[in-house]
Order: sequence, then C-alpha cells, then structure tokens
Amino acid sequence: MATALGAAFLLPGAGASAMGLIQAYEAALKNDPAYRAAFYSTESGKENKIIARAGLLPSLSASVSGGRNHSDIIQGSQPMRQEDYNSKSRVVQLRQTVVNFDALARYKQGVLQEQAAESSLLSETQQVALRVVGAYVEVLFRQDQLAVAKSERDTYVERMKVNDRMYAKGEGTRTDMLETRARLDVSEAAVLEAQDQLNSARTTLEGIVGGPVGELDRLAPQFRSRPMETQSFEEWKRIALDNNHEIRTRRLTVDINQQEVNKQRAGHYPRLDVTASYSKSLSESVNTINTDYTTRSVGFQLNIPLYSGGAVNAATRQAVAGREKARAELQSEVDRAMVELRKDYDQLASAVPRIDALSKAVDSGKLLVTATEQSIKGGVRINLDLLDAQRQLSVTERDLAQARYAYILAYLKLRAAAGQLAVSDIREMAAYFR
Repeated sequence: MATALGAAFLLPGAGASAMGLIQAYEAALKNDPAYRAAFYSTESGKENKIIARAGLLPSLSASVSGGRNHSDIIQGSQPMRQEDYNSKSRVVQLRQTVVNFDALARYKQGVLQEQAAESSLLSETQQVALRVVGAYVEVLFRQDQLAVAKSERDTYVERMKVNDRMYAKGEGTRTDMLETRARLDVSEAAVLEAQDQLNSARTTLEGIVGGPVGELDRLAPQFRSRPMETQSFEEWKRIALDNNHEIRTRRLTVDINQQEVNKQRAGHYPRLDVTASYSKSLSESVNTINTDYTTRSVGFQLNIPLYSGGAVNAATRQAVAGREKARAELQSEVDRAMVELRKDYDQLASAVPRIDALSKAVDSGKLLVTATEQSIKGGVRINLDLLDAQRQLSVTERDLAQARYAYILAYLKLRAAAGQLAVSDIREMAAYFR
C-alpha cells in the first residue's frame, strides 16, 4: 500500500489532456482524505503487535546515583564526630516474565489489532475505488443530462420560430405561442439546473482526486456488457462471507474484545518473573565509608493478587459487554452486506438485457434521424421534426449511458462485496473509456 500511495502522481492542471479513470483512481490513492486517514490508521495499528510483544520480552534497566553526604554522629547527647563523604551506586537489572496472563492476552490482542487494521485498509482501498468510479461516471452522466436539456431547449426555440411563422400567416394561435414560450422557459431553467448538477458532480470528483480534473474520458460507444457471471447468488454469498473485508474486520473486532475479557480476568491470576541484577556501590552509608560493594543476584518474584475492591470483576463484566456488542455489530454487518450483495447481483443481472434493449433503441433512433433528414430534403418534414428526433435520440443515448454506468458500478460493487475487487478490475473498466 505504501508503494501504491507513493507511486500516485500529481493531477493534470487545466488545459491538460483528458483524465482517464485509472488516472483518477491513482490520484485518489494519494489525495483522498478518507483513504489517507485509513492508510495512516493502519500504519499506527501495525505497531500494536510490537508494543504488546514487549510485555513478553526481557526488560533491562540501569540506574546510576551519586551524592555528597554530611553526617553528624551523636551518641546519647554527646556529639561524637562529623563525616563528609561521597556515595555512588550503579545498578543493572534484568527482568523476564515467566507467567503473565495479562501480557499474553495483550500480545494476542495486538496481533489481532494489526490484522484488523490491515483488513480495514483493504476495505477502504475498495471503497476509494468505488467512490472514484461513482464520482467519475456521475460527472459523465451529468454531462449527458446537460446535453439532453440543451437539446430540448433548442427544440422549443425552433418550435417558437415555427409558431411565429404560422401566426404571421394566420395559421397559428397566440395560445400555441404562449404555451411554447412557457415550455421554453421551463427548458431554460432545466439547462441551468443541469449545469449546476454537473458542477456539483465535478466538485465531488475533484475533492476525491485532490485537484481540478479538466475533461474526462468518455465511455466508448462500442462498450458491451459482458455475459452475466456464472456464479449463482449462493456462491457469491459464500465468497463474501469468507472474504468480505468489512465482515472480516468485524470478526477480528470480536476476537479483540475476547482478548480484552481475558486481559481483565488476568487481574485474578498470579504473575511470576525471573530477575537478575548487578550492582556496585561506594560509601553506601556512614558505616561503609570508603567501602566498595559488588553484588550479583538472581531470583524470582511472585505476585499474587488477593483483593482489589471488586475492580477486576467490574472490568471483566465491562469487557464481556463489549464483546457481546461486537458480536451484535458483526451480525448487523453480515446482514447489511448480504442485502447489498443481493441488490448488486440483481442490478447486474438486469443491467445486461436493459443495455441490449437500449442499444437497439439507439440504433432505431439513429435510423429515424436519418429518415427525417431525407424527408426534410423531400419537403415532407420540417426542421422541428428533425429536432424532435434528435432530442429523443439524445434521451435514449443518455439512458443507455446511464445503464452502462450502472452496470460498471454494480459489477465493481459485487466484486467489492465479495472481497475480490482489485486494481486489475479498475484497469479493465478503464479500458472502456476513451
């Protein structure tokens, strides 16, 4: 992940060539705030294992002390003498845990926390891919929507011209002119609304990739949906339960909370440490002035907790409640993931025939536009008829593009729900944009 983060490059500025989908994805890996937060959270989580492992490893400490001492020695009520001397002490101590249930639970918990952090990052990596693709195709769809709105406005502009000519010849009515004018005003408002929606979608994408995006690659006209995945929904469900990163993170959270229970229960258990020390001292007291001592010792220390005012039992009950909460959240995540999986699976299944039907409708619309152009040349139709045919073709092309966008998103979301979404999937989808 660190390599992928570092490899992302700066965004092209205004006036640069069109931004491709894979470019947007790589830029998001560098600039998307949610992904960056998850990345550094994972880097932090990786240290939990090392921190917890320290409790099982030997600890070595050293201390050095020294001082200038003045002693008044009095026997009974009679002063005997005064002593001024320097004292020094140097100690090195080694401690190794032999039996420590608290440290063992902390280590197991640290390992699980590291795994949970990595799983969370994998989940966020998939989510940033979905956010990029979703925002990318949203901009393209809003561009299509704006084109349709402009086409409809142009149709009413032409209709106004026709009404004016007919009214001038006495063949039209003022009511027709007012009705067309009202629809033209509505279409002008629709163009402004479509432009605002396009600007909003572009701003969202820029927030994800971290800068201005300029023009975007368009979906290639020859795009065709692939045949439906051969796996049944039950197979997808089995894969998701085994590999879904959100579910896996929740499972690890349950295990982490179980280790928290073990850690709190360890407050009742004894702890055994082996200790070794080496010390040198000079003039340690007034009775050992100018006397050096060298001491080497090896032994053990056994601590047996007897009573702590009920704190251990209360902390254990608190940890058990946390574990049960984590189990409930796991079940909630499983239920949510299965619902989303079902939606994505059904949407992917329905998108294929919808794309095929709309592709045929676009072909028919193009034939209608061509036929209308020929009829105008023959004096049978007028320009308004051609504008109507072109507007209907624009609407159908927009619906076809939207169906293709929905197919791409459903495919990627299905892969993400199964824990199988990878960079190769993004590259595969990016190949359809030109």
